[in-house]
Amino acid sequence: MATVAAPSAPIRSAKTESYIDTKRRDDVRRANILAARTVADAVRTSLGPKGMDKMISSANGDVIITNDGATILNKMEVLQPAAKMLVDLSRSQDSAAGDGTTTVVVLAGALLRCSLSLLTSGVHPTAVSDALHKLAARAITILEDMAVPLEITDRETLIKSAATSLNSKVVSQYSSLLAPLAVDSVLSVVDPGYPELVDLNDIKIVKKLGGTVDDTELVKGLVFDKKVSHSAGGPSRVENAKIAVIQFQISPPKTDIEQSIVVSDYTQMDRILKEERNYILGMIKKIKATGCNVLLIQKSILRDAVTDLSLHYLAKAKILVIRDVERDEIEFITKTLNCLPIANIEHFREEKLGFADCVEEVSIGDGKVVKITGIKDMGRTTSVLVRGSNLLVLDEAERSLHDALCVVRCLVNKRFLIAGGGAPEIELSMNLGKWAKELQGMESYCIKEFAEAFEVIPYTLSENAGLNPIAIVTELRNRHAQGEVNAGINVRKGQITNILEENVVQPLLVSTSAVTLSTECVRMILKIDDIVTVR
Repeated sequence: MATVAAPSAPIRSAKTESYIDTKRRDDVRRANILAARTVADAVRTSLGPKGMDKMISSANGDVIITNDGATILNKMEVLQPAAKMLVDLSRSQDSAAGDGTTTVVVLAGALLRCSLSLLTSGVHPTAVSDALHKLAARAITILEDMAVPLEITDRETLIKSAATSLNSKVVSQYSSLLAPLAVDSVLSVVDPGYPELVDLNDIKIVKKLGGTVDDTELVKGLVFDKKVSHSAGGPSRVENAKIAVIQFQISPPKTDIEQSIVVSDYTQMDRILKEERNYILGMIKKIKATGCNVLLIQKSILRDAVTDLSLHYLAKAKILVIRDVERDEIEFITKTLNCLPIANIEHFREEKLGFADCVEEVSIGDGKVVKITGIKDMGRTTSVLVRGSNLLVLDEAERSLHDALCVVRCLVNKRFLIAGGGAPEIELSMNLGKWAKELQGMESYCIKEFAEAFEVIPYTLSENAGLNPIAIVTELRNRHAQGEVNAGINVRKGQITNILEENVVQPLLVSTSAVTLSTECVRMILKIDDIVTVR
């Protein structure tokens, strides 16, 4: 039986090369890089102590004034997927180091610009990506060689570092007050046994409108932005306080299911009211029997935590009541007071109470706050009462203080300091340029190109300060070539000085984290060659 051979495909010679259209891939890569660079350029003007602030207006009319990179990018509605990666990059820097959120985005933008010029020259994206990986590892080694070791007991140096972080914020004129406050609050929550485990949740920031940022204070104890319940004439100050944190309601019980009770005559109504009164009185007698004289009552969603009747009896028993304590604050309160939350009246015992010298209501500005001070066996926590003349200043003061706290936490975790003012970036640029000459092939070409990208930080710093960026960066490069490792831009004097002597310092962790995260992000963007949309 004869077989018919299928028409075979034309056999292509192994020597001949077929043409593959890579235009789409190049276009996608270019679009991604340009979108990400646009985001980087948006925050570039807010870098450094002389950087501009951004006013962010949301659809519902809220206005935020800030120059914190992470806040600006979080509030921006970025739609392009690659540009969203830069928003995530700044968020990562915020959680890893707390400061340098603008630096990391500006650095990523400069690396992307160099990547685009390399890709345009015909370098393969994988070669560019590998060169970046080696560059990041080398850069961290250079930064570690530059770093100055630090002792956690050296309070002055910690304050200098926190002040550098605050100098680029809207509230920079208050850095002499906020920097020591940030250092003292972090050092008060550090556990000597585990100094590297600093939890910023142990520092509670309470905002209160009125006054100025000068009135901000550190409180060794607890502060509640609430009034004491006065409706029944209860006390507003208690000394030698025995404090209970309760999670149950001092109000008449309700049925478990939705139902209505029909009362047909007055005697039944009186009986219900009498039972309610007896039920509440029974609870308050049990509370009073333990000697408790301050009650912190958790907010309830099922029924009223307290009623007018229960407040009346609590006032008669001379018990100070603070109600509507948020559920997520309970852990912080119990840790501070060294007491246990009480979930049921049957478990109300004296050993579950906290003890303090004084609980009082204090008038501040228009409103009032409750302060608990002199806590016995207080946990490793602290409270900061932040004041401000308007909400915009108040919110920015809180964000700035958070950044300063993060800087001090970085120094406690990794005890090395590094000069600020663009000094590490110029040193990186020079050393990586020298290293590129020792390498060979495409790698050398890529690293030489990327080494120049680090100059974007000193360039932007001088540009934002209104100086001549080309002259300043050239002079800075010259000083570093002569061996002045810590020469940096002093934006106050408008010239190059030894920046360590000027007390412009930052944690090593901020710089190393910025380099690592920005190179990782750029490598990821380079590896993308197509965007596939799915329904």
